[in-house]
Amino acid sequence: MMYDRVEAPPASRTDFVLESIKEAILNGKLKPGQALVETDLAAWLGVSKTPVREALKTLAGSGLVVMSPYRGAAVRTVDAAMAAAVHDVRMLLEPEALRRAVLRGASFDAAADALEDTEDLARRSLANRRFHRALYAGCGNPLMVQILDGLRDQAALVAVAGWGLHPTWEAEDAEHRAILAAAVEGAHDVAADLLHRHIQTFADRLAEELPDVVR
Repeated sequence: MMYDRVEAPPASRTDFVLESIKEAILNGKLKPGQALVETDLAAWLGVSKTPVREALKTLAGSGLVVMSPYRGAAVRTVDAAMAAAVHDVRMLLEPEALRRAVLRGASFDAAADALEDTEDLARRSLANRRFHRALYAGCGNPLMVQILDGLRDQAALVAVAGWGLHPTWEAEDAEHRAILAAAVEGAHDVAADLLHRHIQTFADRLAEELPDVVR
């Protein structure tokens, strides 16, 4: 596989490699199931294979990459079971976290900013990720935030898979704006209910369209 060469900064080289590969997966430049060859990635990023190898291990831990002793590393392919598990946890925690954030008078400026960063599909994926975090970040429970943060990578991968089947960004953008409006107005129960329905709608669609199991 060929990549356009990117020069890595001398500082925080490992973090740079990790974030570069993660972003390429989450914006769809690296496709589900695509092999991640250490030498190719190292040449693309202008680094040795060592930080690439470490980054792939980290991404495997967060659920974006699968590692096989025979096939090597590859971008994780989303199946219905994975999507259902991710959405199940999100529906349990995200609406409640948003409800608490509204009650605490948290700022949702970051969520509003994310809604404006939708110039193309790649940016929309990352903006969607930032929007949802901005809703729950002010809930006041660091452990709840930590758990939801731990799902962010997999949730973003599921979203990319869903948009690959059917681009539904415009409908979801309208739902985002309704959720944000309720949150800003202080309507905590309405905002939480809208967020739950938003996640449920996407989950129901993927349950019908994704393969049951990816082998």
